[in-house]
Amino acid sequence: MLLPIKPESRVSEELAEAMEAIVNDPDIEEPVTLALVRDKLREQLATEGIEAEEADRHDFGNEESLYAEIEALIDEFGEDAFAADFTTVKASQELSEVIESILDSSEADIAPTLETVREAMTNGWLAHLVGNGVIEADGEEGLLAEIDFLIERYGPDCLAEDVLGFE
Repeated sequence: MLLPIKPESRVSEELAEAMEAIVNDPDIEEPVTLALVRDKLREQLATEGIEAEEADRHDFGNEESLYAEIEALIDEFGEDAFAADFTTVKASQELSEVIESILDSSEADIAPTLETVREAMTNGWLAHLVGNGVIEADGEEGLLAEIDFLIERYGPDCLAEDVLGFE
């Protein structure tokens, strides 16, 4: 189901981080939905001795308010909406600089994908940027790991400009 708005823009940074942690939990084998996130937050509140109904009355910014925020999302998008659709992973500043440099050097009518960026990085682009002082020499492995993560998350055909973290 395509949503008419970008749901990740509707989620606080704190809730997005909490959802991302649950999405990436290797012990959870089922799809992570908003209902599952709500259940996990409810469990967290219970360990702190707070009833979920009390949490609904708080402002955003702590565990109690995260519960209220997830309830509002469920009211709007439904319990079965996937939590990953409400989080966005963006490139770090250094990887964004690498992507920007590739965008600047590519042909205007060809938009590089994440796979295109990775290929450029492994085919000497990182060495070129290190030589020009744009990035540090010791950061190459971390940048490759980061682009691999983004490819795993969004797919190799995702436009690289869509993951820029520092536009």
